[in-house]
Amino acid sequence: MNNPVLPDSPAPKQVLARHGKSFYWASKFLGIELADRAARLYQFCRYVDDLADGDLPDRQESLEDIRARLAGKELAAGPEIEAFIALANSNNIPLSAASELLDGMLSDQNPTAVADEAELLRYCHAVAGTVGLMMCRVLNCEEPRADSFAIDLGVAMQLTNISRDVLEDAKMGRRYLPASWANFTPAQIAKAGLGDEDTDCREQVAHGIARLLDLSEQYYASALLGIRLLPFRSRLSIAIALRVYRQIGWVLRRRNLAWWQGRVMVTGGEKALLSLRSLADLRPKKVPPHRTQLHQHLQGLAGVQ
Repeated sequence: MNNPVLPDSPAPKQVLARHGKSFYWASKFLGIELADRAARLYQFCRYVDDLADGDLPDRQESLEDIRARLAGKELAAGPEIEAFIALANSNNIPLSAASELLDGMLSDQNPTAVADEAELLRYCHAVAGTVGLMMCRVLNCEEPRADSFAIDLGVAMQLTNISRDVLEDAKMGRRYLPASWANFTPAQIAKAGLGDEDTDCREQVAHGIARLLDLSEQYYASALLGIRLLPFRSRLSIAIALRVYRQIGWVLRRRNLAWWQGRVMVTGGEKALLSLRSLADLRPKKVPPHRTQLHQHLQGLAGVQ
């Protein structure tokens, strides 16, 4: 097995603090043990994501080998993968979810041009809904119903990611906006975003981003209901993560969806205010049945009922 060596291998919490600022802020409310587990899960996800987006010549082969190791093949894996497998074994994390995450990373090794909403949502499940499933186990959630809502949170966050990173993805030859919404090539989007003021492209892509954010709201609303199925110790942290990440979309809207102006950020003051608002999510409330319509395009995938 190829064991790619990425630039450095800092401690899990350092990885989280450096690359996942919104999640790092939210993890401060988990307590030491749960925050450590969450950071270890994030380190694994970040490792494979960096590998998938990096420029190593053998990255596809390395990702395939990691997927084979997760599927149970006796291959010599790097320390990051073995650390994750140990975490999975001790927390009952389904390796099928991790394998699907690798499928998503492998799909990114080819030029990406999503066709429609169904393909978009299945991709979001692969690279983020699966992370929601794994996080449920890390947080000691024993309520089976929580899986569906955890998937929704992952999907919502990935839709937000895509909305924020349209230009960055286009530079890498990827267009996650469905062709049915904005049928431009990644090269056209990158050109429009880097100085060629193609008004038609900019406007259609902005319209597509608005649709992405509208779609994400459906999944955020569902996830917010499901938070009450988590153990009490975890609810505030996940509510904060949800609200802070959701705010990225609101900041983008405040900027009139000017996606070509660079990545948007949530300020420290906004994070503090959203954290206070999240206290309201701790109030007892009956959780309704999950909206099956949200998973109509996800049948057959990990954790989908």
